[in-house]
Amino acid sequence: MAIPRFTGNANPYGGGDPYADYRTAEFPFTQYANLAARELGAGVVAANDEFFAQRENLLVAEAAHFDPEHFGHKGKVMDGWETRRRRGVGPDQPWPTAEDHDWALVRLGAPGVIRGIVVDTAHFRGNMPQAVSIEATHWDGALAPTPEELQGDDVKWTTIVPRTPVGGHAANGFEVSVEQRFTHLRVNQHPDGGIARLRVYGEVLPDPKWLATLGTFDVVALENGGAVQDASNRFYSPPTNTINPGRSRKMDDGWETARRRDRGNDWIRYQLVAESEIRAVEIDTAYLKGNSAGWASLSVRTGEEGEWQEFLPRTRLQPDTNHRFVLDTPAVGTHVRIDIFPDGGFSRLRLFGSLTETGAAALTARHQELGG
Repeated sequence: MAIPRFTGNANPYGGGDPYADYRTAEFPFTQYANLAARELGAGVVAANDEFFAQRENLLVAEAAHFDPEHFGHKGKVMDGWETRRRRGVGPDQPWPTAEDHDWALVRLGAPGVIRGIVVDTAHFRGNMPQAVSIEATHWDGALAPTPEELQGDDVKWTTIVPRTPVGGHAANGFEVSVEQRFTHLRVNQHPDGGIARLRVYGEVLPDPKWLATLGTFDVVALENGGAVQDASNRFYSPPTNTINPGRSRKMDDGWETARRRDRGNDWIRYQLVAESEIRAVEIDTAYLKGNSAGWASLSVRTGEEGEWQEFLPRTRLQPDTNHRFVLDTPAVGTHVRIDIFPDGGFSRLRLFGSLTETGAAALTARHQELGG
Protein backbone atom coordinates (compact mmCIF):
# COMPACT_ATOMS: atom_id res chain seq x y z
CA MET A 1 0.00 0.00 0.00
CA ALA A 2 1.45 3.36 -1.05
CA ILE A 3 1.62 6.06 1.61
CA PRO A 4 0.09 9.35 0.39
CA ARG A 5 2.55 12.23 0.00
CA PHE A 6 1.47 15.81 0.56
CA THR A 7 4.11 17.90 -1.18
CA GLY A 8 4.04 21.61 -1.82
CA ASN A 9 2.67 24.65 -0.06
CA ALA A 10 -0.92 24.93 1.08
CA ASN A 11 -2.96 27.99 0.15
CA PRO A 12 -2.72 31.02 2.46
CA TYR A 13 -5.26 31.02 5.26
CA GLY A 14 -8.46 32.55 3.91
CA GLY A 15 -10.60 32.67 7.04
CA GLY A 16 -13.10 30.28 8.61
CA ASP A 17 -12.19 26.79 9.81
CA PRO A 18 -8.38 26.54 9.47
CA TYR A 19 -8.65 22.74 9.12
CA ALA A 20 -11.09 22.94 6.18
CA ASP A 21 -8.26 22.53 3.65
CA TYR A 22 -6.00 20.37 5.81
CA ARG A 23 -4.54 17.43 3.91
CA THR A 24 -4.43 13.99 5.49
CA ALA A 25 -5.15 10.31 4.88
CA GLU A 26 -5.64 6.99 6.68
CA PHE A 27 -2.16 5.67 7.44
CA PRO A 28 -1.84 1.90 7.98
CA PHE A 29 0.50 2.17 10.98
CA THR A 30 -1.65 4.35 13.26
CA GLN A 31 -3.10 1.21 14.86
CA TYR A 32 0.09 1.11 16.93
CA ALA A 33 0.78 3.14 20.05
CA ASN A 34 2.42 6.57 19.88
CA LEU A 35 5.87 5.95 21.36
CA ALA A 36 6.46 9.71 21.51
CA ALA A 37 3.47 10.40 23.78
CA ARG A 38 4.09 12.68 26.75
CA GLU A 39 1.95 10.34 28.87
CA LEU A 40 4.65 7.70 28.38
CA GLY A 41 7.41 10.13 29.32
CA ALA A 42 8.59 11.28 25.90
CA GLY A 43 10.34 14.61 25.55
CA VAL A 44 12.12 16.89 23.09
CA VAL A 45 15.45 17.16 24.85
CA ALA A 46 17.22 19.63 22.55
CA ALA A 47 16.99 21.63 19.32
CA ASN A 48 19.49 23.79 17.51
CA ASP A 49 16.93 26.60 17.02
CA GLU A 50 13.43 27.37 18.29
CA PHE A 51 13.28 31.10 17.60
CA PHE A 52 9.60 31.37 16.66
CA ALA A 53 8.01 28.40 18.44
CA GLN A 54 9.16 26.00 21.14
CA ARG A 55 10.32 22.46 20.40
CA GLU A 56 8.14 20.99 23.18
CA ASN A 57 5.02 21.71 21.11
CA LEU A 58 5.94 18.79 18.85
CA LEU A 59 4.64 16.24 21.37
CA VAL A 60 1.49 17.98 22.61
CA ALA A 61 -1.36 15.45 22.49
CA GLU A 62 -4.02 17.80 21.14
CA ALA A 63 -4.19 18.89 17.51
CA ALA A 64 -2.36 22.13 16.77
CA HIS A 65 -4.34 25.36 17.26
CA PHE A 66 -4.27 28.42 15.06
CA ASP A 67 -5.13 32.00 15.97
CA PRO A 68 -4.62 34.31 12.97
CA GLU A 69 -4.47 37.39 15.22
CA HIS A 70 -1.90 36.08 17.70
CA PHE A 71 1.45 37.81 17.24
CA GLY A 72 4.30 38.25 19.71
CA HIS A 73 7.55 40.19 19.88
CA LYS A 74 9.25 37.75 17.50
CA GLY A 75 6.41 37.50 15.00
CA LYS A 76 3.49 35.14 14.40
CA VAL A 77 2.91 32.80 17.35
CA MET A 78 2.59 29.24 16.06
CA ASP A 79 1.61 26.05 17.87
CA GLY A 80 4.56 23.91 16.85
CA TRP A 81 8.35 23.98 16.52
CA GLU A 82 9.52 26.76 14.21
CA THR A 83 13.03 27.95 13.45
CA ARG A 84 14.21 31.22 11.88
CA ARG A 85 14.92 31.52 8.16
CA ARG A 86 18.37 30.28 7.24
CA ARG A 87 20.69 32.44 5.18
CA GLY A 88 23.86 31.86 3.18
CA VAL A 89 27.35 33.14 3.85
CA GLY A 90 27.12 36.49 2.07
CA PRO A 91 25.59 38.63 -0.68
CA ASP A 92 27.10 36.47 -3.41
CA GLN A 93 25.76 33.29 -1.78
CA PRO A 94 22.61 34.37 0.11
CA TRP A 95 21.00 30.92 0.00
CA PRO A 96 21.52 28.09 2.52
CA THR A 97 23.55 25.14 1.27
CA ALA A 98 22.07 21.71 0.56
CA GLU A 99 23.54 20.47 3.84
CA ASP A 100 22.09 23.23 6.03
CA HIS A 101 19.27 22.01 8.26
CA ASP A 102 17.70 22.37 11.70
CA TRP A 103 17.27 19.49 14.13
CA ALA A 104 15.54 18.37 17.31
CA LEU A 105 16.39 15.42 19.56
CA VAL A 106 13.41 13.39 20.80
CA ARG A 107 13.46 10.87 23.64
CA LEU A 108 10.80 8.21 23.10
CA GLY A 109 8.53 7.65 26.08
CA ALA A 110 8.82 3.89 25.62
CA PRO A 111 11.62 2.24 23.63
CA GLY A 112 10.37 0.08 20.82
CA VAL A 113 10.18 -0.89 17.16
CA ILE A 114 8.92 2.00 15.01
CA ARG A 115 6.33 1.16 12.35
CA GLY A 116 5.47 4.63 11.06
CA ILE A 117 5.86 8.36 11.65
CA VAL A 118 3.60 11.34 11.00
CA VAL A 119 5.23 14.74 10.56
CA ASP A 120 2.29 17.12 10.91
CA THR A 121 2.73 20.62 9.45
CA ALA A 122 -0.76 21.87 10.40
CA HIS A 123 -1.04 25.65 9.90
CA PHE A 124 2.48 25.88 8.49
CA ARG A 125 1.38 26.77 4.97
CA GLY A 126 4.31 28.64 3.44
CA ASN A 127 6.76 28.25 6.30
CA MET A 128 7.09 24.47 6.57
CA PRO A 129 10.40 22.75 5.76
CA GLN A 130 11.10 21.84 2.16
CA ALA A 131 11.95 18.30 3.29
CA VAL A 132 12.47 16.23 6.43
CA SER A 133 14.66 13.29 7.40
CA ILE A 134 14.61 11.25 10.60
CA GLU A 135 17.33 9.21 12.27
CA ALA A 136 17.06 6.89 15.26
CA THR A 137 19.42 5.39 17.81
CA HIS A 138 19.39 2.93 20.70
CA TRP A 139 21.00 4.28 23.86
CA ASP A 140 22.31 1.37 25.90
CA GLY A 141 23.58 3.23 28.96
CA ALA A 142 22.19 2.78 32.44
CA LEU A 143 21.63 6.54 32.80
CA ALA A 144 19.55 8.74 30.52
CA PRO A 145 21.90 10.51 28.08
CA THR A 146 22.44 14.24 27.99
CA PRO A 147 21.90 16.10 24.69
CA GLU A 148 25.68 16.43 24.42
CA GLU A 149 26.16 12.68 24.80
CA LEU A 150 23.56 11.97 22.11
CA GLN A 151 25.51 14.20 19.74
CA GLY A 152 28.79 12.42 20.44
CA ASP A 153 30.82 10.90 17.61
CA ASP A 154 30.42 7.40 19.08
CA VAL A 155 26.60 7.40 18.78
CA LYS A 156 25.36 5.38 15.81
CA TRP A 157 22.34 6.90 14.06
CA THR A 158 20.22 4.88 11.62
CA THR A 159 18.23 6.69 8.94
CA ILE A 160 14.61 5.54 9.20
CA VAL A 161 13.08 8.29 7.02
CA PRO A 162 15.34 9.47 4.18
CA ARG A 163 15.29 13.10 3.13
CA THR A 164 11.81 13.50 1.63
CA PRO A 165 9.79 16.55 0.50
CA VAL A 166 6.81 17.42 2.71
CA GLY A 167 3.73 19.53 2.26
CA GLY A 168 2.48 22.44 4.29
CA HIS A 169 -0.69 22.20 6.41
CA ALA A 170 -0.70 18.42 6.05
CA ALA A 171 -0.14 15.12 7.87
CA ASN A 172 2.92 13.70 6.13
CA GLY A 173 3.08 9.95 6.77
CA PHE A 174 6.15 7.71 6.52
CA GLU A 175 6.16 3.93 6.89
CA VAL A 176 9.24 2.56 8.68
CA SER A 177 10.58 -0.94 8.01
CA VAL A 178 13.71 -1.06 10.20
CA GLU A 179 13.45 -3.99 12.63
CA GLN A 180 15.38 -2.54 15.56
CA ARG A 181 14.70 -1.25 19.07
CA PHE A 182 15.16 2.53 19.32
CA THR A 183 15.17 4.98 22.23
CA HIS A 184 15.81 8.38 20.60
CA LEU A 185 15.15 10.23 17.33
CA ARG A 186 16.85 13.06 15.52
CA VAL A 187 14.27 14.99 13.48
CA ASN A 188 15.84 17.09 10.72
CA GLN A 189 14.07 19.78 8.72
CA HIS A 190 15.73 20.96 5.53
CA PRO A 191 16.70 23.76 5.48
CA ASP A 192 14.44 25.37 8.10
CA GLY A 193 10.78 26.02 8.91
CA GLY A 194 8.08 24.69 11.18
CA ILE A 195 6.52 21.38 12.21
CA ALA A 196 3.38 21.34 14.34
CA ARG A 197 3.30 17.79 15.72
CA LEU A 198 5.32 14.58 15.65
CA ARG A 199 3.74 11.14 16.11
CA VAL A 200 5.89 7.99 16.29
CA TYR A 201 3.85 4.80 15.98
CA GLY A 202 5.26 1.43 16.98
CA GLU A 203 5.47 -1.52 19.34
CA VAL A 204 6.81 -1.06 22.86
CA LEU A 205 9.72 -3.40 23.65
CA PRO A 206 10.56 -3.19 27.36
CA ASP A 207 13.80 -4.19 29.06
CA PRO A 208 13.40 -7.80 30.31
CA LYS A 209 15.83 -7.17 33.19
CA TRP A 210 13.67 -4.31 34.45
CA LEU A 211 10.49 -6.40 34.38
CA ALA A 212 12.25 -9.33 36.07
CA THR A 213 13.43 -7.02 38.84
CA LEU A 214 9.91 -5.68 39.35
CA GLY A 215 8.56 -9.20 39.78
CA THR A 216 4.85 -8.39 39.83
CA PHE A 217 3.74 -5.71 37.35
CA ASP A 218 0.92 -4.80 34.98
CA VAL A 219 1.38 -7.28 32.12
CA VAL A 220 -1.00 -5.44 29.76
CA ALA A 221 0.24 -1.87 30.37
CA LEU A 222 1.38 -0.03 27.26
CA GLU A 223 4.63 1.08 28.92
CA ASN A 224 5.43 -2.58 29.74
CA GLY A 225 4.82 -3.85 26.20
CA GLY A 226 1.10 -4.62 26.21
CA ALA A 227 -0.97 -3.67 23.17
CA VAL A 228 -4.53 -3.51 21.86
CA GLN A 229 -5.02 -5.93 18.96
CA ASP A 230 -8.62 -5.12 18.09
CA ALA A 231 -11.88 -3.75 19.46
CA SER A 232 -15.53 -3.94 18.52
CA ASN A 233 -16.07 -0.18 18.51
CA ARG A 234 -13.93 2.98 18.62
CA PHE A 235 -16.64 5.59 18.18
CA TYR A 236 -15.92 8.03 21.01
CA SER A 237 -12.36 7.20 22.09
CA PRO A 238 -9.58 4.73 21.27
CA PRO A 239 -9.27 1.45 23.20
CA THR A 240 -5.52 2.03 23.67
CA ASN A 241 -6.47 4.60 26.32
CA THR A 242 -7.38 1.71 28.64
CA ILE A 243 -3.71 0.66 29.01
CA ASN A 244 -2.17 4.14 29.21
CA PRO A 245 -0.15 5.13 32.29
CA GLY A 246 -1.90 6.60 35.31
CA ARG A 247 -5.57 7.06 36.07
CA SER A 248 -7.96 8.65 33.61
CA ARG A 249 -8.25 12.45 33.91
CA LYS A 250 -11.51 12.98 32.01
CA MET A 251 -14.22 11.03 30.21
CA ASP A 252 -12.53 10.82 26.82
CA ASP A 253 -9.31 9.57 28.43
CA GLY A 254 -10.87 6.10 28.56
CA TRP A 255 -12.77 3.93 26.06
CA GLU A 256 -16.39 4.60 25.20
CA THR A 257 -18.46 2.92 22.50
CA ALA A 258 -21.48 4.07 20.51
CA ARG A 259 -24.87 3.06 21.94
CA ARG A 260 -25.88 -0.44 20.84
CA ARG A 261 -29.34 -1.08 19.46
CA ASP A 262 -28.99 -4.85 19.13
CA ARG A 263 -28.50 -7.82 21.47
CA GLY A 264 -24.71 -7.93 21.14
CA ASN A 265 -21.90 -6.62 23.32
CA ASP A 266 -18.63 -4.71 22.93
CA TRP A 267 -15.10 -5.97 23.56
CA ILE A 268 -11.36 -5.29 23.38
CA ARG A 269 -8.68 -7.90 22.63
CA TYR A 270 -5.19 -7.32 24.10
CA GLN A 271 -1.78 -8.85 23.54
CA LEU A 272 0.23 -9.14 26.76
CA VAL A 273 3.94 -8.29 26.90
CA ALA A 274 4.62 -12.05 26.70
CA GLU A 275 3.12 -15.20 28.22
CA SER A 276 2.14 -14.19 31.75
CA GLU A 277 0.54 -15.41 34.94
CA ILE A 278 -2.22 -13.01 35.99
CA ARG A 279 -3.10 -12.91 39.69
CA ALA A 280 -5.10 -9.70 40.18
CA VAL A 281 -7.27 -7.37 38.06
CA GLU A 282 -8.40 -3.75 38.16
CA ILE A 283 -11.24 -2.41 35.99
CA ASP A 284 -11.66 1.33 36.43
CA THR A 285 -14.71 3.25 35.17
CA ALA A 286 -13.41 6.68 36.31
CA TYR A 287 -15.35 9.64 34.78
CA LEU A 288 -17.78 7.31 33.02
CA LYS A 289 -20.90 8.02 35.05
CA GLY A 290 -23.99 7.64 32.89
CA ASN A 291 -22.22 5.67 30.20
CA SER A 292 -20.04 3.08 31.96
CA ALA A 293 -20.34 -0.58 31.03
CA GLY A 294 -22.98 -2.42 33.03
CA TRP A 295 -21.07 -5.71 33.35
CA ALA A 296 -17.69 -7.08 32.31
CA SER A 297 -15.99 -10.45 31.93
CA LEU A 298 -12.38 -11.43 31.16
CA SER A 299 -10.98 -14.35 29.17
CA VAL A 300 -7.44 -15.51 28.41
CA ARG A 301 -5.81 -17.65 25.73
CA THR A 302 -2.32 -18.70 24.64
CA GLY A 303 -1.35 -17.90 21.05
CA GLU A 304 -3.43 -16.44 18.25
CA GLU A 305 -5.37 -19.68 17.75
CA GLY A 306 -5.83 -20.76 21.37
CA GLU A 307 -9.23 -21.33 22.98
CA TRP A 308 -10.60 -18.54 25.17
CA GLN A 309 -10.93 -19.48 28.84
CA GLU A 310 -12.98 -17.21 31.09
CA PHE A 311 -11.20 -16.29 34.33
CA LEU A 312 -13.42 -13.45 35.55
CA PRO A 313 -17.12 -14.22 35.06
CA ARG A 314 -19.60 -11.53 34.08
CA THR A 315 -19.45 -9.06 36.96
CA ARG A 316 -21.48 -5.93 37.74
CA LEU A 317 -19.61 -2.63 37.36
CA GLN A 318 -20.41 0.64 39.10
CA PRO A 319 -20.01 4.04 37.40
CA ASP A 320 -16.93 6.16 38.20
CA THR A 321 -15.42 3.39 40.34
CA ASN A 322 -12.20 1.38 40.47
CA HIS A 323 -12.99 -2.35 40.82
CA ARG A 324 -10.35 -4.77 42.18
CA PHE A 325 -10.38 -8.55 41.92
CA VAL A 326 -7.92 -11.07 43.38
CA LEU A 327 -8.02 -14.31 41.40
CA ASP A 328 -8.34 -17.60 43.30
CA THR A 329 -6.44 -19.35 40.49
CA PRO A 330 -3.92 -17.48 38.31
CA ALA A 331 -4.82 -17.06 34.65
CA VAL A 332 -2.01 -17.94 32.23
CA GLY A 333 -1.78 -16.83 28.60
CA THR A 334 -0.53 -14.40 25.99
CA HIS A 335 -3.82 -12.64 25.10
CA VAL A 336 -6.73 -11.30 27.14
CA ARG A 337 -10.19 -10.25 26.03
CA ILE A 338 -12.56 -8.05 28.00
CA ASP A 339 -16.26 -8.20 27.12
CA ILE A 340 -18.50 -5.41 28.34
CA PHE A 341 -22.29 -5.71 28.43
CA PRO A 342 -24.07 -4.39 26.60
CA ASP A 343 -22.02 -1.31 25.67
CA GLY A 344 -20.57 1.84 27.24
CA GLY A 345 -17.00 1.94 28.41
CA PHE A 346 -14.33 1.93 31.08
CA SER A 347 -11.18 3.96 31.60
CA ARG A 348 -8.40 1.54 32.57
CA LEU A 349 -7.65 -2.20 32.72
CA ARG A 350 -4.80 -3.45 34.90
CA LEU A 351 -3.66 -7.09 34.91
CA PHE A 352 -1.13 -7.68 37.67
CA GLY A 353 1.14 -10.69 37.50
CA SER A 354 4.50 -11.81 36.16
CA LEU A 355 6.05 -13.48 33.15
CA THR A 356 6.15 -17.26 32.95
CA GLU A 357 9.52 -18.88 32.20
CA THR A 358 8.41 -19.28 28.59
CA GLY A 359 7.31 -15.63 28.39
CA ALA A 360 10.54 -14.32 29.96
CA ALA A 361 12.67 -16.36 27.55
CA ALA A 362 10.70 -15.16 24.51
CA LEU A 363 10.91 -11.50 25.56
CA THR A 364 14.65 -11.74 26.24
CA ALA A 365 15.28 -13.35 22.85
CA ARG A 366 13.33 -10.65 20.99
CA HIS A 367 15.03 -7.89 22.98
CA GLN A 368 18.48 -9.24 22.01
CA GLU A 369 17.45 -9.80 18.40
CA LEU A 370 16.35 -6.19 17.98
CA GLY A 371 19.46 -4.67 19.49
CA GLY A 372 18.39 -4.21 23.10
